[in-house]
Amino acid sequence: MDEPALKPAMLARLVYLDRCLTWRGQVNRKDLIERFGISSPQAAIDLREYLERVAEPKPRYDTVRKCYVADPHHRGLPFVEDAGSPDEFVGHPTSSGLSVLPSPARQCPPFVMRRLWQAIEQRQKIEIGYVSMSSGLRQNQWIAPAHFAYDGERLHVRAWSFRREEWRDYVPVRVLPDSTFAVAPVDEDLPRDEEWEEFVEIRLRPLSSLTEEQQAAVRLEYGFTQEVLRFEVRRSLEFYVERRWGLKQTGARLERC
Repeated sequence: MDEPALKPAMLARLVYLDRCLTWRGQVNRKDLIERFGISSPQAAIDLREYLERVAEPKPRYDTVRKCYVADPHHRGLPFVEDAGSPDEFVGHPTSSGLSVLPSPARQCPPFVMRRLWQAIEQRQKIEIGYVSMSSGLRQNQWIAPAHFAYDGERLHVRAWSFRREEWRDYVPVRVLPDSTFAVAPVDEDLPRDEEWEEFVEIRLRPLSSLTEEQQAAVRLEYGFTQEVLRFEVRRSLEFYVERRWGLKQTGARLERC
């Protein structure tokens, strides 16, 4: 955008007005007052400024609803290229409301993350207490952290396990806070982590057993721009892609090509 005549604060308010009209289709002074904490007279000035600058067809004032309503062919401000996202308006008080499922509060203690990060930075091995999900037992072990990875739900640390003598993924939040966190230099050359260094192409398509109409709906749902959705991930993260996208679950809508 390029509108040097406007001060940044007013520009932000005009952009907000534009997004309200673009996504909600309506706006009034109260929206500005609640969002920016400005006075009613200032909100009126902003609305007048917006109406002078917005492209035709301009919003009209609805005397019954007491708000400005966007034309079906609303084009917005000529100097605003990014219309933003409708997400911020989904739960607007004037809408039917938004219900959000809680997400797991996977917050690793900062000092644990700090120890792991410093071990990576200083090329050290570190002793941790870790709960095994297979045996259910606490295991004290030495690992050499090398990388962090995020699967879209939780953080992992890629590390060499001296006990198992292989590269493995650890979940930092399962590192016990009472671990010794003893450190020592990694003197030996560790084996190459081929699964981390190599990339694999993931190619997804709608489930072949779906009807053509269902497949078209799935492409819209998952943002397909071509017949096949393609992206690359590290081979060590391939498992998390399949789990997060539910590729092997009952009722899956996608399958790998």
